[in-house]
Amino acid sequence: MSDSQLWDDVDFYFSAHLAPDDEALHAALRDSEAAELPHVNVTAPQGKLLQLLAEIQGARHILEIGTLGGYSTIWLARALPSDGRLVSLEYSPRHAEVATRNIARAGLDKLVEVRVGPALESLPHLADENPAPFDLVFIDADKANNAGYVEWALKLTRAGSLIIVDNVVRGGRVADADDTSPDIRGTRAALELISSHPRLSGTAIQTVGSKGYDGFALVRVLA
Repeated sequence: MSDSQLWDDVDFYFSAHLAPDDEALHAALRDSEAAELPHVNVTAPQGKLLQLLAEIQGARHILEIGTLGGYSTIWLARALPSDGRLVSLEYSPRHAEVATRNIARAGLDKLVEVRVGPALESLPHLADENPAPFDLVFIDADKANNAGYVEWALKLTRAGSLIIVDNVVRGGRVADADDTSPDIRGTRAALELISSHPRLSGTAIQTVGSKGYDGFALVRVLA
């Protein structure tokens, strides 16, 4: 059995026991595939981890950078109280349209707002609204701009907030000094910012699973 097949089998086992599918989640994946969206959504165990982290945070306000088809958005929004708020930023109008339908089908449209446009343009407009600090920020968009996203996350959060940056391992490419592609440069810049900023404390974890070999950074905002 290949490593990738073993990782798939273990993810399937964990999903069946700890993050079982339901109609809203299944439909979000089905409709995303039918719309030919990229197959880069989080896995079910990863989605459940996001939900648990939001619940542990007692999150009332969540910011997501990168909506895709709304699959991760649904997991995160399910952690919110009835008066909570999730703002999700999506570059592609087509992706946002699919996500908005998926979120509404899940009964979460009163909690979730999807904003369309380049995130580095949407974030200043969001800041101008002087929103309540976000308790959790999930960054899963274009990797070249990861450092900029972390900087904005810091501006829009509070002491004790949590920032999660997805896909920081990139199949091990992050440690390859000869790889200077934009996604790797952006990921390294974000990790270097996290390591050097006096108001951030973080780590990065390698993962394997249905999405292959990757990982995420977990960052706490300090006082």
